[in-house]
Amino acid sequence: MTVSSFASWMIGQEARALLTRLDRLRSFALQETMVPAAAFSVEAQAAIESYLVVRRRALRTRVHDLLAWLDGAEGRAAPPAYAQKRFVLIRLQFNVVLNQFDIFSEAMSQRSEVNHGVWLSGLDAVSEDALALPGYYQAPPVICYLARGPGAAIRRARTRLPGGGNNPVSIIRIPRERMIGSGIASSLVHEVGHQAAALLDLVPSLRGALRGAAAGRDVEAWSLWERWISEIVADLWSVSRLGVTSTLGLIGVVSLPRPFVFRVGPRDPHPMPWIRVKLSSAIGQALYPHPQWTRVSRFWEELYPLHGVSDDTRRIVQRLEASLPHFVNFLVTHRPDRLRGRSLAEVLATRERQPAQLKALYGELRAHQARLRQTRPSLVFAALGQARADGRITPEEESEALDELLKYWALRSTLDASAIRASLSRARTSTTGLVAPALPGERNT
Repeated sequence: MTVSSFASWMIGQEARALLTRLDRLRSFALQETMVPAAAFSVEAQAAIESYLVVRRRALRTRVHDLLAWLDGAEGRAAPPAYAQKRFVLIRLQFNVVLNQFDIFSEAMSQRSEVNHGVWLSGLDAVSEDALALPGYYQAPPVICYLARGPGAAIRRARTRLPGGGNNPVSIIRIPRERMIGSGIASSLVHEVGHQAAALLDLVPSLRGALRGAAAGRDVEAWSLWERWISEIVADLWSVSRLGVTSTLGLIGVVSLPRPFVFRVGPRDPHPMPWIRVKLSSAIGQALYPHPQWTRVSRFWEELYPLHGVSDDTRRIVQRLEASLPHFVNFLVTHRPDRLRGRSLAEVLATRERQPAQLKALYGELRAHQARLRQTRPSLVFAALGQARADGRITPEEESEALDELLKYWALRSTLDASAIRASLSRARTSTTGLVAPALPGERNT
């Protein structure tokens, strides 16, 4: 065997070995162990499997093309270094396929954890409900997973995955330390807001309008609002869906040592935590007017009083606070092209999320369990968070109620999907036959 033929044979052996490893990347449906209620939605599973199948098929085709080339006259005549170059590029692509597989595998594997798996499936349902905006876009499937650390994050659908290809689903990472209480919804729906903003092209639209709105105003303050606008839009979405639950959850996230609360990072897209809470309260007041927003804002000032901050920090805070009313009005009245002439407030704010309505809803949910089957998950979170803010439910009761609710939503989604697959025509409530969980003070019958 000559040196060239030996090199060709060795490269071919490595390519065939790569194929054997590729064949071991089985469908998630064949290797993950979880109760059905913890599984991804049918839409998410289909989107992920379809994406990975296409990527594996393309890679397999490249390997077979390489083997055929090695066996042909052109391959036999080529220098070994060139054959190695072709193989190495294919192996790099194989590692990309593995990395992308692991992105979904990490989220999938957590679904086998006791309690956490079903809770995550319930949060999938909450996310999809919070993202829904019928008539304006087709929402992608959403999957959630847990990670350490205080912050949440999203890998948006239709964005580029590492190594190429568009992500087929939204993947939301949520902090394990916030499981479970109504505060988890604040982080969750904030990330949902990033996906919604991308679907509506809100950030480019707002940035363009901001430059015009800033004319004649405080340039420093409005340049900061423009830098932070992507995170601000996500906070707006969260407040619009959850009411005061969002702001109280945000306080839980940004309650940090004082230097961090008053820090303005030179490239950080997040607003200074101190002003971010004030902004969240101001957005709440604009969408759902009520004295509670002033109370929450003053509470935040008591936790982190301004005395003791540097003169530069105080100056920035004062300029931002002075511009806050004008900026919030600009934000909620903005009319992006994708909303076809309607403002953000008109599309996002709803009467049912006014504090008085949330209080009434919580009373109904306690008294009539059937009401839960008719109520959107994000609205239930808003009602529970409002009850927590009003002192009508303890943290212990809230956690117990959410434990049952997340399991209920997960199971309902699973049974609804099973019913659809079986082509049943019964309505959702009769299809599931579920008894909604009791809220504190209520008895199931």
